[in-house]
Amino acid sequence: MRSIPLYITLLLCFFSFSEVAAQKSKKLRGKDQLAIITSDFGEIVLLLSDKTPEHKKNFLKLAQEGFYNGTTFHRVLKGFMIQGGDPNTRSDGDSTRIGIGNPGYTINSEFTDELVHDYGAVGAARQNDEINPSKSSSGSQFYIVEAKEGAHHLDGSYTVFGRVIKGMEVVEKIADLEIDDDGEPLNRYEINIKVVKQKKRDIAKTFDLDNF
Repeated sequence: MRSIPLYITLLLCFFSFSEVAAQKSKKLRGKDQLAIITSDFGEIVLLLSDKTPEHKKNFLKLAQEGFYNGTTFHRVLKGFMIQGGDPNTRSDGDSTRIGIGNPGYTINSEFTDELVHDYGAVGAARQNDEINPSKSSSGSQFYIVEAKEGAHHLDGSYTVFGRVIKGMEVVEKIADLEIDDDGEPLNRYEINIKVVKQKKRDIAKTFDLDNF
């Protein structure tokens, strides 16, 4: 069998790499929105997925309206996850109903095999199967997976709709907070969430993202 000349092999590689670069460049056109959680421990930057459009739209809408401002991470389970988004955790909220607060609606689940409970995944909390057999998500409550090995027993049961692209060291600090028997931190630390729009190319470069 005759071997392929080296220059032809190099040309084929060049065109292959060029095509991949062109596809990536096309994918990174336009802008996207980042959700940035600010806390006493630093910032956590979230990139939400277009594969879960309803969850993404809802979270960004609530954040832009200031819904999350003044709330807390009310459930902290080290080695598993931290959970927030309950309006009852505000200073003027109903402290007897922490854990069940919401904006008055749920969101249909948006399961996809491409989004799983890896370390740093952002998922939507929900009520249990007994009263929520459709697995609909809470309208506001969310969690961040802190388990290094992930929490894959939740895959297909809870909607993953984003990931942390910066600030997992902040998540770790929050996960280290001293808690009571229900997983609620003994001291109250408020968070705020703001939304920032940036070019996709800038997001990929700033946060060193291979897969956007």
